[in-house]
Amino acid sequence: SRKIKLRPQHLLDKMASRLEEDLCCPVCQEVFKDPLVLSCSHSFCKECLKSWWREKPSRECPVCKRRSSKADPPLNLVLKNLCESFLQQSDQRLSEDLCCPVCKKVFKDPVVLSCSHSLCKECLKSWWREKPARECPVCQRKSPKANPPISLKLFLEICVSFSLMMSRVLQNPDLNDECL
Repeated sequence: SRKIKLRPQHLLDKMASRLEEDLCCPVCQEVFKDPLVLSCSHSFCKECLKSWWREKPSRECPVCKRRSSKADPPLNLVLKNLCESFLQQSDQRLSEDLCCPVCKKVFKDPVVLSCSHSLCKECLKSWWREKPARECPVCQRKSPKANPPISLKLFLEICVSFSLMMSRVLQNPDLNDECL
């Protein structure tokens, strides 16, 4: 058999993707909310299972169709805690991806330096006025370009991240429009 060498980041991306899949309800395909575990060991969001059972009163598992022995299955506390931690870390990464490391606010006119760090255009100008050596405020590497353009890739990533953040904000009214 042929061994496939994975780069560390590629491996981490694959693991994160697999983790997210494992933390998703098979009914709604979203990260579990108040997961219940059936006697067959399958887990579902509380609302998804209740809704499924309203349509199918035989109390069968939506995955394996095995009949549940309990009308009120127990909360899968370990899975609930894992999902909450995952969502919290995702929200933190999301806000970090959308926020300038200098002003800590959502990017305004973002620019990308040659070291790949992103900053608000005004933050960069201000930083470079104070530090004429034209170094990156994040990694302190020299960046020769005074007005680097935003890359299309970063712009698309920001748009996708913003869409994900907005969907989370709509689902969770406790989140606000400031960086976490």
